[in-house]
Amino acid sequence: QVQLVESGGGLVQAGGSLRLSCATSGRTFSRHAMGWFRQAPGKEREFVAAISWSGGRTYYADSVKGRFTISRDNAKNTVYLQMNSLKPEDTAVYYCAADSLPLRPPDSTPQRVSEYDYWGQGTQVTVSS
Repeated sequence: QVQLVESGGGLVQAGGSLRLSCATSGRTFSRHAMGWFRQAPGKEREFVAAISWSGGRTYYADSVKGRFTISRDNAKNTVYLQMNSLKPEDTAVYYCAADSLPLRPPDSTPQRVSEYDYWGQGTQVTVSS
């Protein structure tokens, strides 16, 4: 059974930092692109960041560029999202997602919700002003 489990969320003051982790099990995703998305109350789920299967290419939403960093450790089957300079508008449930297609060309790393096939349960991030 494929599982993606996020952790690391919590309550932080504006300007603070959090590091989210996404541990995968049941299947090896070391050859699959991975992404982070978020969903605030009353809003649609939106793209935050993605990383190619090799880790060589990363993509970010304009709203988080320069503040968030996505990385992966394939030996640990884990993907990370380092979030710095957090703002109240970053408050949301953050979801980890995995692409089902192995060895996707890095230039084609998915950035849309519909392009991902496996999802975690989400972790809440709340940024107070």
